[in-house]
Amino acid sequence: MEQEEAGDMTYETVIGLEVHLQLKTKSKVFCGCSTNFGAEPNTQVCPVCLGFPGSLPVLNRDALQLAAKVAIALDCKIAPKIRFDRKNYFYPDLPKAYQISQFGHPLSHHGYLPIFIDGKEKRINITRVHLEEDTGKLFHEKDHSLIDFNRSGTPLLEIVSEPDMSSPDEAHAYLTALKSILEYIDVSDCSMEEGSLRCDANISIRKQGAKELGTKTEIKNMNSFKAVRAALQYEIDRQVDMLESGQRIVQETRLYDAAKDITESMRSKEEAHDYRYFPEPDLVPFDFEKKLLEEIKKQIPELPEPRKNRFIKDYKLSDYDAAIMVSEKGIADYFEECVKAYNKPKIIANWLMGDVSAYMKEQGLTINELGLKVEHLTGMLRMIDAATITGKVAKTLLNNIIKTGTSPEALVKEKGLEQISDTGEIEKAIDSVILENQKMVSDFKGGRDNAIMALMGKVMAKTKGKANPKKVNEILRRKLT
Repeated sequence: MEQEEAGDMTYETVIGLEVHLQLKTKSKVFCGCSTNFGAEPNTQVCPVCLGFPGSLPVLNRDALQLAAKVAIALDCKIAPKIRFDRKNYFYPDLPKAYQISQFGHPLSHHGYLPIFIDGKEKRINITRVHLEEDTGKLFHEKDHSLIDFNRSGTPLLEIVSEPDMSSPDEAHAYLTALKSILEYIDVSDCSMEEGSLRCDANISIRKQGAKELGTKTEIKNMNSFKAVRAALQYEIDRQVDMLESGQRIVQETRLYDAAKDITESMRSKEEAHDYRYFPEPDLVPFDFEKKLLEEIKKQIPELPEPRKNRFIKDYKLSDYDAAIMVSEKGIADYFEECVKAYNKPKIIANWLMGDVSAYMKEQGLTINELGLKVEHLTGMLRMIDAATITGKVAKTLLNNIIKTGTSPEALVKEKGLEQISDTGEIEKAIDSVILENQKMVSDFKGGRDNAIMALMGKVMAKTKGKANPKKVNEILRRKLT
């Protein structure tokens, strides 16, 4: 448990997360309307998803199978009998005044997800994974609100954790691990910006050692994992301050304001909300065929944690490097393709974690969007090995390869980037540097060996990074001693 100290009292934090995930289906969960994102408002609707009287829902088979895929990947138990229920409440973005969800007999239950904090594994238990329909979307203007029902009826998966997390860092680690698995099994695009991945957090604090949970608050409106961590930390500090000043924490829903970095009260939940669930009469209870479940299990690829262990064993990567390589399926796949072409895993991992990753982050691209061909990256690394180019030149060359899509061999020839290995040319550059930097020369001769690195830097700059570093070092030392 993370502990917060205030005065003479120490508090423990208790966090549970509810993750809502839009599934990657072509049509909605109970009708045939498109789920494409970004269409004109209210153009992807029909009597079923608009809740017209007399319209009947029909369950989307693909949505059910994707939901089961998630449940199995999270080691959940698939329920022997599955049923849909009506969750009754009124809100403007809910056209039927009820949501078709699951309550008494959900799709699955009792799973878990391991996370790693400070090198130690912690198991976060999953209460349930169930399937439901999404609501419409409200747009609030200054003096009115608008509703887009395109999202209404989109298949939505709810992944509910037990209150097993005890710090914002653990919550962040849980979400990161969960998103990685969801991307690996290809059930959603997991875009928080487009609303296909959303998270609500329940948080309470209690005195250290207490058995009973404190009064919880629910936090909504968090559009990034960074925001989840910040909102939770603010709420911990707020609740501790309230208890220390003798105030009572009330059960409520709060919104996170990223601009102010605070949570603000949205509505009170002092009384337990009774949604008056009852079985959905238009969808009969059912169970999964064992044969279908077995087929779904076969579709699940090697997941991040076992893949990380294999990378450590087969490619001799460190735990840290392997974790970075498997954190995104696209990166892991690309890494393995590179290893097939150039069997130096550590060097490939270094470039992917370093210059390639920096470029992707700067441009906001994924590895698949980057367009860097495997043969181009590995070809460049072979040129470094062959002393055709220096590592410094390679850093600049990489950007040109990505921008132009041209092979490293062609670019090196076109721009004259071949490494200078000619002793006479290197000596000429070194003589000039020695003449211009007598203070550094004196420092080196006076016993400051690290001055040689500064002189080498000058030589490399004079040769535009093309001089063979090994030869520069050898000739410099010979001339200075």
